[in-house]
Amino acid sequence: MNKTFYLETFGCQMNVVDSERIVSLLDGIGYSQVEDPKQATLILMNTCSIRDKAVRKAYGHLGRFKPLKEKNPSLIIGLGGCIAQQEGGESLFDTFPYLDLVFGTHNVHRLPELVQKVEQDRVRCEETEFLDMETRLRLFPSRTGDETVSRFVTVMQGCDNFCSYCVVPYVRGREISRPSQEILAEVEDLAAQGVREVTLIGQNVNSYGTQQSGEISFPELLTRVDAVEGIKRIRFTTSHPKDISPELVACFGTLPKLCKHLHLPVQSGSSSILQAMNRGYSREQYLKLVTQLRATCPDIRLTTDIIVGFPGETEEDFAATMSLLEQVRYAEIYSFLFSPRQGTGAAKLVDETPATVKSERFDRMLKLQDEITRQIWQADVGQTYPVLVEGESKVGEGQMFGRTTWNRIVNFSGSEDLVGQLVDVQITKAHRNSQLGELVK
Repeated sequence: MNKTFYLETFGCQMNVVDSERIVSLLDGIGYSQVEDPKQATLILMNTCSIRDKAVRKAYGHLGRFKPLKEKNPSLIIGLGGCIAQQEGGESLFDTFPYLDLVFGTHNVHRLPELVQKVEQDRVRCEETEFLDMETRLRLFPSRTGDETVSRFVTVMQGCDNFCSYCVVPYVRGREISRPSQEILAEVEDLAAQGVREVTLIGQNVNSYGTQQSGEISFPELLTRVDAVEGIKRIRFTTSHPKDISPELVACFGTLPKLCKHLHLPVQSGSSSILQAMNRGYSREQYLKLVTQLRATCPDIRLTTDIIVGFPGETEEDFAATMSLLEQVRYAEIYSFLFSPRQGTGAAKLVDETPATVKSERFDRMLKLQDEITRQIWQADVGQTYPVLVEGESKVGEGQMFGRTTWNRIVNFSGSEDLVGQLVDVQITKAHRNSQLGELVK
């Protein structure tokens, strides 16, 4: 019998990296990946629990597989990632009796062993224990080229900030930095295999190296990656504003390969709400940092995260967020209505704001930001920018696609031999989620 697996991934770049590792691990025990769950003998979900909506979405998808299990009792269904880490096997097995396997964020490496145990013994398996630091350091995921232009490279894991609304420290563990020698070796290997852009990822990359004595700082790591031959662009995410050093700001003016885009989550424009969120900075400090970044790199474009409806948010607090959007003029925002997460400080706060008020504020904010975003991308029309070509466009019709330094997708007519190259493209039209351009020959 052919062993096949179907994998769904939810959430952040860390989960994307974990899922790529899952694919490789399952290949090692004879499984091949399929795109249709009906063709699978193993179904896995790699989940996110950062917000209630993400959890409900994952549970909804999991429910779709119940009829497949009823039709084929030998089908193995597993759930991993942050929901698995937060809820644990006992709770999940009780809620979803057709679930066979639960594995946490620190236990992806054990997946082959767990799958084989379920296969052979037909028993439920759970592994959600956090690993000690020494073991974690040995198990950082590494990457190899697979004919893609852009790749994620994990540089650190976990978070020590304990923002009052966030479950990350509880489902990903405390901060730990990967040895810089390993990171640089991986980047060099990827470059040799044709990768031209790397994105250094972690829950808080700005604090890279601060947990291990003798390790280099994040600005120094960026400088060394910038020197790797073959790499044409560097990005990084996610950044906590309180941990951005003057040296890191300076990198945007000195490193030629570092893209002029920074995702800088603010969460709220109100200092009192930021304090309640335990963010570690005020509105004024955040705006000072934005000023420093733009003085160093005038072309930089910022994106951010915003939470609307945090417990205690008044109309005055919300107005402060609206004025921040107008002042900073983000290229894009990722916005969310507050949802209490089990075990966090914010879940204990009294929330008296009606849901209708929160939704109305949310809609007002989106309307304002949509117009700011439209103006920023529309202003690019007629301009010519370097675009790193990644492959054939989903639009089809002989078009290719790539990204500008601001991580904006541009579709244009071109040939496949341009993949991996930086080419000049004149922007001819701005859509909501992409731009259209013409190759400048």
